Amino acid sequence: MDIAGLKLDSNCNILVTGGAGFIGSNLCESLLLNGNKVVCLDNFSTGKRENISTFLSNENFILLEGDIRNLADCNNACTNIDYVLHQAALGSVPRSIEDPITSNAVNVSGFLNMLVAARDAKVKRFIYAASSSTYGDSTNMPKVEDIIGKPLSPYAITKYVNELYANIFSKTYGLETIGLRYFNVFGRKQDPNGAYAAVIPKFVIQLIKHESPIINGDGSYSRDFTYIDNVIQMNVLALVTNNKKAVNTVYNVACGERTDLNELVSLLTKHLSKFDPEIGKIKAIHGPKRQGDVPHSLASIEKAKELLAYDPKFNIQEGLKEALTWYWENLKNE
Repeated sequence: MDIAGLKLDSNCNILVTGGAGFIGSNLCESLLLNGNKVVCLDNFSTGKRENISTFLSNENFILLEGDIRNLADCNNACTNIDYVLHQAALGSVPRSIEDPITSNAVNVSGFLNMLVAARDAKVKRFIYAASSSTYGDSTNMPKVEDIIGKPLSPYAITKYVNELYANIFSKTYGLETIGLRYFNVFGRKQDPNGAYAAVIPKFVIQLIKHESPIINGDGSYSRDFTYIDNVIQMNVLALVTNNKKAVNTVYNVACGERTDLNELVSLLTKHLSKFDPEIGKIKAIHGPKRQGDVPHSLASIEKAKELLAYDPKFNIQEGLKEALTWYWENLKNE
């Protein structure tokens, strides 16, 4: 079987850290459909059991409850593993501003534990979730991998440190690493609740409840919103590439288009009003700007196209059509 049109050896043993989270559970699902043996490591601090409940009866799926801050858990998870897809992290800029110590413990110390465990287990390749927040205050548009600015939040610092550590482990220990700088990923299984919910599911559940979405600032801030299936494709490309020039580096994972928050609300109300016409009448409310937010985010995806043959199948319009059907079916009763 193939994933996103790509051939992947079904005999691979793959560890997905944070495998009960939004992106991690989608990766687990795709890999299991391919016949791979998948180990999921999660402490369920932000991951959800319902995201992986249908996998528990699959003989190729193993759930390990553990914490990447515990080196023994990391060593246990990496036993007999061929590839690591490291998704475990504490996301959210505001969360890191409120509690930088925990964000650092998970995102830096936990990441280092995973690198050490992967090195010692002789894992073939370590692919990790990096972040577009690494671009910080850089005003370059579009964002090109080699040009970054100063970080604007503790979260951004942690994700940049991940890249530095991965680079050192590649050079010093010969561990193949690939970092994937995710740009505002959205799609099925994304949690709309909580103080740190991503903007698309958060707006969606507000609209479903006939509440006005609250936009931070005047709505001119823009993002390169990226549908989950594009992210799955990039992870698989990182797994299967035999191009030596394609490893030990970082890539933008995006669709190369920019949408501001006012446009986003307009798209959401338009699509959701097909399910409920009353949603089309709802207007957004504007609040204060959020501390640590990057004003604009637009990715160059040329490097990923050239070295990994990345070919995103979903722009924001196509992604929203898929995602909003899932959101409506799964969130309307919340």
